[in-house]
Amino acid sequence: MDTLILPGKKKVKEMDETEIAVKLEAHDHEISSLEFRIQNLEAQKNAIQEMAISINTISVGIDNMLRELSQQGKRLKELEKVPVETGKTIRSAVLTALVGGIVGAVVTTVLAFI
Repeated sequence: MDTLILPGKKKVKEMDETEIAVKLEAHDHEISSLEFRIQNLEAQKNAIQEMAISINTISVGIDNMLRELSQQGKRLKELEKVPVETGKTIRSAVLTALVGGIVGAVVTTVLAFI
């Protein structure tokens, strides 16, 4: 084959029809391969987007659960205080009754001797 020299360009080799057909076939094969890779990449991108949406949904759910857990913790602390306060009230009432009984017995005894 002859080599052409175009003005302001590099040397260009002349190709016959067979060489052109071979090159076109190679380019077609490479284009098909690239299209296949693009389809795979698009499928992966879609899967990643779906995962990102799922992760976001899970994150929102976890945030809601943490808020609810915090509120339940506050309510539990309030409920735990009730028996303590009730116990204090009962002890105070029993102590008051005992002291009142003892004072009443002492006063009755003193008055009986007078």
